[in-house]
Amino acid sequence: MQPVRGTQDFLPDQSALYRAIESLALGTARLYGYHEIMTPIFESADVFHRSLGETSDAVHKETYDFLDRGGDRLTLRPEGTAGVVRAFISNGMAQNLPLKLAYTGPMFRYERPQKGRYRQFHQIGVEALGFDDPWADVECMAMAWQILRRLGLGDKVRLEINSLGDSESRTAHRKALVEYFQPLREQLSPDSQVRLEKNPLRILDSKDAGDQKLLLSAPQLREFWNENSKNFYSATLRGLENLEIPFVESPNLVRGFDYYTHSVFEFTTTFLGAQSAVLSGGRYDGLIHQMGGPQTSGVGWGAGLERLMLLVEAQSLIPQTRLIAIVPADEKSEPWCQKLAAELRQNNLQCELLLSGNVGKKMKRANKLGATFAIIIGETELANQQLTLKNLKTGEQSLLSKAAALEQLKK
Repeated sequence: MQPVRGTQDFLPDQSALYRAIESLALGTARLYGYHEIMTPIFESADVFHRSLGETSDAVHKETYDFLDRGGDRLTLRPEGTAGVVRAFISNGMAQNLPLKLAYTGPMFRYERPQKGRYRQFHQIGVEALGFDDPWADVECMAMAWQILRRLGLGDKVRLEINSLGDSESRTAHRKALVEYFQPLREQLSPDSQVRLEKNPLRILDSKDAGDQKLLLSAPQLREFWNENSKNFYSATLRGLENLEIPFVESPNLVRGFDYYTHSVFEFTTTFLGAQSAVLSGGRYDGLIHQMGGPQTSGVGWGAGLERLMLLVEAQSLIPQTRLIAIVPADEKSEPWCQKLAAELRQNNLQCELLLSGNVGKKMKRANKLGATFAIIIGETELANQQLTLKNLKTGEQSLLSKAAALEQLKK
């Protein structure tokens, strides 16, 4: 009985770290006005195939597609944006624009498992819909930078940024790419030969070594920027500089999808081997219209939680709760201790009621659990309606009323 290849169990310590990162990220997003949206983990296959495109590796090779018992073709979500866009369209949310949405949850891709990459993985992401100004792009990156710094990763990541230009610029660049690659068609990988016919921009995403060599002499996108594209990019860089967010320009950073425009960015690291991208995003002004909705601008990013978990120092993130061990000295004390445990929990105090063994064994168990305090109740305490409160870190103990002990524990 082993987990399916490419999946993993999150044991209690890992689950605590996962939830701490998720909570910190969603909490930071709320500071920027983002509200959480929850979409299904599977959708009609058309949602992802239409948004990612049939020539995308994520669709062509990696999606989990299946027929349900009713004969409907469904897909486990490989990424978060398409599901959010589908929800935006099907729930008529265009009347509420602009919108800031955040999401978190599992994603699924049939990839070769390796460090930081799983077939079931988890993402946190944000989508800002209906914002045309470059400030939305800057704010997205600023929020991501704040989350990464709060995770203690400020010195482990760097922001890389590029511009894809507007649709006019991309159309001109696409034409130049076709003219460049047509005579070299036979030298392209089989996948890129298909891309050349259906979407040549996706050749830019190719990981094939031969394709990469040909790309070195290919027409560069920035050669085709018009004034609008140049102005948008300049405003974005000025915004980052104004907020003192460090970045490097990366002319080779691209997205192969037609609906991406203007800003593309990644926070990368050298601490995860080949898996350098920690958080990736960009502006996708054409996606909602491509999926059947009204023409609506969008910008957002997604980050893999497993990769963040590999990078962060767990102890600095997981809240340290003070556990209280309740130790009845005899059977007569147990009912009173049971009621006390319930009262402590109602006051948001974490406690563990230790029932088996003598007092010595129970105290050893309390120390093994990492308890900060022990409450000991025996015959004397019961007779006087008091309890003995012992600080297991300092060894100090005192006999107190229940009300006084509760007040001290709350502090």
